Formats: sequence, structure tokens, C-alpha cells
Amino acid sequence: MSTPGSDSRQTEGQRPESQRPESQRIDKWLWHARVAKTRTLAASLVAGGHVRVNRAKVSKASQPLRVGDTVTVALNSRILVLRVVQFAARRGPAAEARTLYEDLSPPPPPRPDLPPLLPTARRAAGAGRPTKKERRQIDAWNDNPTAPRSSKS
Repeated sequence: MSTPGSDSRQTEGQRPESQRPESQRIDKWLWHARVAKTRTLAASLVAGGHVRVNRAKVSKASQPLRVGDTVTVALNSRILVLRVVQFAARRGPAAEARTLYEDLSPPPPPRPDLPPLLPTARRAAGAGRPTKKERRQIDAWNDNPTAPRSSKS
């Protein structure tokens, strides 16, 4: 029993060490650690062969993960290398998710210097597509061919 005024409910993320699980499904951990946006996407990453645990490819989302395991995930154009530090019972905020792992990922390669942008080219009058103003003049002339053309520029 709990004493009055104390909250007998414990949030999942605040479990004592003795009550934390020894292992957790890989898809669930990837979702809790916010590597994948949904648990379904985490499972599809595993099924697609994009996840390795301790350098061994994982093919099932139900593969158990233990504290100390190294998880390698190929995401888009980068590779994440994460060491499992702890598990969570719920998907919490990003700050809480970062406590679940130690990031061992290599730094991203430096981006190549992009050449400076060239100034926009100007076209000679009468060359290429007509401007909006010229288009209006053409439409006005087509509607009334006897009307004199405007010489304003």
C-alpha cells in the first residue's frame, strides 16, 4: 500500500534498475530510441536487412536486444552505430530517447564546396518567350486587330 499523498503509479521510464527488462525486441527499441518514426517502420527496417546487431544481420523484428549490444542501422544516406545503454517501457520525448543509447556513429563526410551561383541571364528583347506585359499586348491585339498597338515599354 502507498501512503496518502504519494503517487503509487510509476511512470514506465522511471522504473528502478531491478524492475527494468533484461532484453527488448529490436523493433520496439528502435522505435523507443526514435531511430524510426513508427514501430511498423522499425520492423520494416529490420525485415529489409538494414539492421545489424553485433555485426550480425537481423531478419526478424522479434530479435531480442540486450544492454551492451551494438546496433548498426543503415538509414537513407547515413549509417548509425548505437550501443544499447538501457531500455524504456514507453516511447518518451527525444531527450529521454537519447539516454537509451551511446552514439558511436562516424562523423558525416564533409560536404563538397558548391560553386558560386551565376547571375541570372538576361535575354534580348524579342528573343524567347514573351513577358507577361508582352503577352497582354498580344492578347489585346488578337482581340481587336484594328486597334493600334501600344508603344509603351
